[in-house]
Amino acid sequence: MKTLVAFTGALLCLAVLQSPAAAQTAGQIADELVVQRVPTEIEIAVDRKDWPRARSFFVDDIRVDFSSLSGAPPARIPADELIAAWAANLGPQKHSHHQRGHGLVTLDGDRATIYSQGYAWNRLEGNGDPLWEVWGNYTHELVRTPSGWKVTAMTFEMTHQRGNAWVRDTPAPTD
Repeated sequence: MKTLVAFTGALLCLAVLQSPAAAQTAGQIADELVVQRVPTEIEIAVDRKDWPRARSFFVDDIRVDFSSLSGAPPARIPADELIAAWAANLGPQKHSHHQRGHGLVTLDGDRATIYSQGYAWNRLEGNGDPLWEVWGNYTHELVRTPSGWKVTAMTFEMTHQRGNAWVRDTPAPTD
């Protein structure tokens, strides 16, 4: 039975690869998979505090909108500034876990948008309850560059938060 399933899968792959329309679809599927991976790579790099890796997924100047979370208006800023702010807030003593799900990708040539639901957890000792967490919706806009898909804009729309806002707002000590 396993051999039959494998053989059938191989035949379907050959049929898809022989059709020009199917080849375009295969290319779109490949792009969707890569686009979905970019925000995941960013989250993992942030939680590992690998700031150069996190930075590598952005163009030089990006549009950010975290207004529902921070109250600051949307802005166009250098990606280096965004990464520096994240690094300061999520210093070595602050633990974080970022997670997204249900990524819906829209492709338009060399541009893409991915909408997903997100969750973040932060822990920092020092002022009562050490936990803060947030839920919301992300929209990442990307462009295909010679070095791969890069984020050009990022929006987070908070739907719920709980815990100690001091944890969210306080940069973690670096020592």
